[in-house]
Amino acid sequence: MNPAQCRMARAALEWGVLDLAREAAVSTQTIVRFERGEVLKQTTHDRLRDAFKAAGIEFIPENGGGPGVRLARPSGKK
Repeated sequence: MNPAQCRMARAALEWGVLDLAREAAVSTQTIVRFERGEVLKQTTHDRLRDAFKAAGIEFIPENGGGPGVRLARPSGKK
């Protein structure tokens, strides 16, 4: 996950910085620093990513069209 994907994921979930901070158990300043492009400790980065994944976000890798995010399909639906 890169900083742009973090912002995209928050937008998809309609989460503010406070929401992500609560779900990932990190400070709001940590999120602001990450979204500005600062490098975080791997464990902190993992907390952010895991909070998004638990909320249904899938991260799309660079595949010629650029990295992105999408909301996962609810289980049991096609």
